[in-house]
Amino acid sequence: VQLQASGGGLVQAGDSLRLSCAASGRPFTTLNMGWFRQAPGKEREFVAAINWGGGITYYDDSVKGRFTISRDNAKNTVALQMNNLKPEDTAVYYCAAYRTIPQATMRINSFDTWGQGTQVTVSS
Repeated sequence: VQLQASGGGLVQAGDSLRLSCAASGRPFTTLNMGWFRQAPGKEREFVAAINWGGGITYYDDSVKGRFTISRDNAKNTVALQMNNLKPEDTAVYYCAAYRTIPQATMRINSFDTWGQGTQVTVSS
């Protein structure tokens, strides 16, 4: 599967950004999708995930209430709406995916395919 992320940019604290990721190469409804981020000097960390059907979402505590993950299975895209951005949200954001079956529980450590990343910079 190939993942292409877009939508990053430079914003001020309190602003919003919407990231988008287009997937190709596999039927989109066989994929659980997620967003991860990596700040300079830090390890990549989980941000949000959504299951193949869109009915189950997970968020890291640091973004709960501010970020919303969604998917459009007709367009093979997943989005991350980021509101009330903070300087600590500054990072390269990566779209991620892994193959699943409908009965399986979504697991954050199962993501194995990554897009190229998009930079989000939040100034104070």
